[in-house]
Amino acid sequence: MAKEVAISKRVKISEAQQYMLLAVLGASVVLGAAISLMVHFVQQISFNARVISAEEESIVSYSNIIKSTGICKSPKGDVYTDQELKDCDPDSIETSQIPGTLRANILENLAANEALNSVPKEANSSCINPNSGKNYTFKELNNIYKEATGAAELTAASQLIKSCSALRIIPDALPAFKNEEALLASLNKLFIDAGWQPESLSPSGTTSASTLGTGLNAISVRLAVEADTGTTMRVLNNVERSIREFDIERATIEWGSNNTLSLSAQATAYYVDPATITETTETIKAEGK
Repeated sequence: MAKEVAISKRVKISEAQQYMLLAVLGASVVLGAAISLMVHFVQQISFNARVISAEEESIVSYSNIIKSTGICKSPKGDVYTDQELKDCDPDSIETSQIPGTLRANILENLAANEALNSVPKEANSSCINPNSGKNYTFKELNNIYKEATGAAELTAASQLIKSCSALRIIPDALPAFKNEEALLASLNKLFIDAGWQPESLSPSGTTSASTLGTGLNAISVRLAVEADTGTTMRVLNNVERSIREFDIERATIEWGSNNTLSLSAQATAYYVDPATITETTETIKAEGK
């Protein structure tokens, strides 16, 4: 009888141990799952935080570009809201509302540059002040811009400044794209102003842009003049005084009969790549993936 009781107790103890082991095993499984889920959630939170941080940096970068160029008025906060961007109308903004921006500096400072403004103006009826019968001065152009109201008037006044102020010289001095026809037209005008009519003009190929620096490109052109000494010298003087750079690399000058002077030269003119804003894409990846 005592033996049976002892066996029964051992069986109960064994069952209790089994229950205890099962309970510990279950708790371990639950704890492991909880730790795994916690690690997963921490990784998700960390990943989402990095994504949000990258988005905020992009928004700040876009806002800084808009502010520095003067496309829109400065935002009330650090960055533009969707409503501020929706309400932004570049044509209705006055320079006084965007001080220190690229647009304001161009319209107020560069447009008033006396050195550029000293270059003779081409005949342009839209640049003549009907009151004085003379070309608009920058002060007059600036007053027209300041007095303009509404998008249409501001756009017209802005275009008038671009066409009739010192700004008109910049595209001629250093164009923003390759245009061989415009280059030859500029040369042809220099020749005609010197009293000489060329028989033909043509480019002589292109120069590799890689040798000139980032964004600067070249067009090679051949100059050939055969006229009396005075005419040839006037052609050279016009080329030298041209607002557009003609870099003569080599030249041959020959005296001919009847007081003629022949010039054959190889020159290089320049243009720049259009200014663009480069968009970049950043990929955010989970750690170790």
